[in-house]
Order: sequence, then C-alpha cells, then structure tokens
Amino acid sequence: MIWDMPYFVRASHLAPPVTEAIPPDDSLPRVCIIGAGSSGLAAAKTLYLARIPFDCFEAGSAIGGNWLYDNPNGRSACYETLEINTSCPRMAFSDFPMPEDYPPYARHDQVHAYFESYVDHFGFRHTITFDTSVERVEPDESGGWRVTVSGPHGAHTRTYDAVMVANGHHWDARWPDPPYPGHFDGEQIHAHDYRSGEQLEGRDVLVVGAGNSAMDIAVEASYRARSAFLSIRRGQWVLRKMAFGRPADQVALPGWLPWWATAARLRLGALLAGGLSRYGLPKPTHRPGQSHPVQSDQIRDRLAAGAVTVRPAIERLDGHTVAFVDGTTCRADLIVWATGYRVSFPFLPPDLVPVHDNDLPLWKRTVHPDLPGLFFIGLLQPLGAIMPLAEAQSQWVVEMLTGRYTPPPEAEVRRHLAAEHERNRRQFYDSPRHTMEIDFDHYLWDLRRERRRGAGRARATGRVAAPERRSV
Repeated sequence: MIWDMPYFVRASHLAPPVTEAIPPDDSLPRVCIIGAGSSGLAAAKTLYLARIPFDCFEAGSAIGGNWLYDNPNGRSACYETLEINTSCPRMAFSDFPMPEDYPPYARHDQVHAYFESYVDHFGFRHTITFDTSVERVEPDESGGWRVTVSGPHGAHTRTYDAVMVANGHHWDARWPDPPYPGHFDGEQIHAHDYRSGEQLEGRDVLVVGAGNSAMDIAVEASYRARSAFLSIRRGQWVLRKMAFGRPADQVALPGWLPWWATAARLRLGALLAGGLSRYGLPKPTHRPGQSHPVQSDQIRDRLAAGAVTVRPAIERLDGHTVAFVDGTTCRADLIVWATGYRVSFPFLPPDLVPVHDNDLPLWKRTVHPDLPGLFFIGLLQPLGAIMPLAEAQSQWVVEMLTGRYTPPPEAEVRRHLAAEHERNRRQFYDSPRHTMEIDFDHYLWDLRRERRRGAGRARATGRVAAPERRSV
C-alpha cells in the first residue's frame, strides 16, 4: 500500500520571523560551524534559536554552498541548467516551506533565493563570518577543539567545546585513478568545472559517467555540441521525475517499514520509466533500489533522436580519438569527467579522521564515537534531499549540547554504528558513491526514535541541565 509521504512541508508550517537579535547564552557550550552551505545554514539557524554561542566560518563571501552559481569560494558544482532532483516540499526545511509559485523541481537560482530568505527570516546572517577559511581542527588537551582560521585579518586559533563539520561532499573532484592509457590532445574538465552549454558549443564532446550530472550535461551537449557521446561503464536505472502528473517522490512509504518496501517502490518507478537498454545503454546488473537514483526526463528523447550516442567504458586515449572496450571509437576535443567526488576534510589531520574510498562510518551519519564533540552535518547521500536531514542532525546536536539528550553506553553506540554500516553495505552495490547512502524517510524516523530514547535517558538520570562548558 502506498501512503502519502510522511515528510511534506506545507505553507502552514511557516515559523514566525525572528525580528530581534537573539543573544547567546554564554553558559552553554561554544561551537564552531564549518561552512555556510545548506547544511551549515541548518546548523547555524538551529544553534541560534537555541541560544548556543557559535561561530560559523564560510570561505566565500556568500551563503548557499553548492547551490550558488559561481560561488566565490570556488567549490560549487552548480551549472546553468541545474535543478533539484527532489521536489520542493521534500527539500524544504521543516518550518520554512519553499514558495508556492515554485515549479515542482526548483532551479538552482530559486533554491539559492530560498536560502537567502531562510537566513533573513530567522535573522542569523550576522553570525556568519565570510571570507574566512578553516585551516586546521585538532583536539585540545582540555577536551575541546582547537580551530585555526585565516581571513582578511590574518590567522588566529580559538578553542571550542564542539565542532560541526558542514563543508559538503560535492567539491573535491574525483578523476579516473589510475588514468586511462594513452594521451588526449583535447581539453579535459571535471563536471565540477562545467558551468554552461557555452563550454560545449560546436565541439565533439564525450561525457563520462552515468549519474545525474552526466545525464544533464549529455542532454545539453545534444543541443549545443557538434557531436555528443556518453560513455557508461555500468548500467543505471534512470527514473522519471514526474509520475501520473505529479512529482514521483511525493508518494512515499512510512519510515518504519523495512528497506525492501522502499526498494520495491523504486523498482515500480523503474518499471514505469522503462529501461534504457533499447537506446544502447548497458543493462544494469543491480536491481532498482541498490544504487543512488538517477533521474532525467530528457535523456530518453535525446537518445531516441540520435542526438546522444552511447558508448561503453573507455579502453584508451589516442590524441583526439577515444577507444572503447567494445572496439568502437569516437572523436572528441572535450572530455567531461562526471566521475564523482572524494569525501575529504583538508582541515582535519588524516590520521584523526581517515577516509578510505569515501568510507567514513558514523553513528546516524553524525557521530564518531572516538571523537566526542566533533559532529558531521549533511555527510550523507539520501534517497531524497540533504537539507531536512541536516536540520534533524542539528536539532539532535543541540539536544546533546544542552543536556536534553543522553547517549546510550559507548558499546551500544559502536554496536549500532557497525550494524548500520553493514546494513548499508548490503542494501547498495559496492561503490564509493554508496558509502553514505541512506533512505530519507527511514533516517528521519530512526533519528526521531533515538532522540526520544535519549531524552528519556536524560530524564531518568536527572541529567537535563546543560553540560558544563569548558574554558575557551
């Protein structure tokens, strides 16, 4: 049975605007937030309303992170035709719906305007320090965290009780490693550096990859380039954004149902969309639901029109010729590598937070049991949008910092972390792309359950006051 989706932000959920500055409570722990993208904004707003003192550092001169076209911080992968893959009600924060006149799937400029309105509505722009990069984060002998930042007035180090890492995971481009044999005499860019169809105009373009960005760029190349090829090593199920006249994600299952129910819903979506093997794409070797969803409403038409030619994996490069494993070749003077991103934290010592093939096991994708006071916000890849999940993570962190939540014993935390990691490994095929994959609705349901349990533990032990703040 299909239920109306459990997470749907409507206009009636709009919180009243904050019209006067909210002073921090200096008796509460002091926090450092890294980044003012969507996850950093969720953290800053949540801490601000809770009166927790904090500093939010943003390397660029504007908010919005990945959703700001040509973000001055140089880390945005936003391109001219980018629009969200999650419908507006599913992407919005819980108390701030997107405008009702937005299309079902908003454009990047509309998403950024939404974030600007969010900051102004809750009045916390003054808490963000712009043009300031976090250079190093390391444990302090007192149990806190030393944070070194550099900005217009030089570098300085300050100690915090907690750090919320919200630097995103779509900025550190992953190139083929090792590189393909041979040499290429044309231009090569990563999808992170693609901005508009002008870069494709009149060229012989090869797009490498099978994710959402690869599909979008291939579609644009089909209109702007002299020739457009799409190299896909592994087949993917490409879903449609709309189903029966409404956004496909606006029908969902309760979060408490087991994963197989969500996988079945995704299989139904793939069945309704139809496979792409008839257009030359390799048939997926995995079932729908075993990979991050790829969505495109245009790629089928462009393939059917012969405007995009599909090729398998690359075998070698030879000047302006690319050879593929099936013996075919194509001419190219531009290769766009839509090959994903690395999860990295240049401000954290590698031996402190080792990441192997994008794999960083965390409890509820937030807590590292060996690093108390270090929280990761938005470091997940949901079947849905990150924003509501980053908001829920931030609310959980506030409960920890104010003493309204008590965690279970450390052994139980580690046991749950291992079980969650193993469950994820079974649900999705082995790939760096899936190390952070989670089910949107189940995650929210599961985190709400743990927060209720932690609140009960806090009441039972009488530990409902804020933890003692360390000296700064």
